[in-house]
Amino acid sequence: MAPIGETTKSDLMKQVEMNFVTAFLCCRAAVNAMLPTGAGGRIVNVATRPALEWRAGAGMVAYTASKAAVAALTVALAEEVVKGDILVNAIAPSTMDTAANRKAMPKADFSAWTKVEDVAATILFLASPENKVTRGGIVPVYGRS
Repeated sequence: MAPIGETTKSDLMKQVEMNFVTAFLCCRAAVNAMLPTGAGGRIVNVATRPALEWRAGAGMVAYTASKAAVAALTVALAEEVVKGDILVNAIAPSTMDTAANRKAMPKADFSAWTKVEDVAATILFLASPENKVTRGGIVPVYGRS
């Protein structure tokens, strides 16, 4: 991720393709599979903290904008498919405690980062039959960061 002055059109399109287009296509495929069954379903997208807190996206504008598009997709799609009993939500994690992030940011306070297990538990709830009413939510999963 690069500051806007260093972001090429190719870099921008890569972020849009990787984050927004893939989420859109996956949602479309899921809806097309779920609607004909009449059984409803759950879709959980992955946004990011800067998708909700735009100022946190300074220095990574293309990434932030593409993830904000995922958040907008989630809210709009939730309204579009609710009558088919499909609940659509997203999570917006902050920096997750992974080996790759530790390597990329060796001086950071890892203890403040969101644990992968906590992110997974949030996704599991939103995707489960236990989630009976939550739709159109962009759920912050920030840990202590």
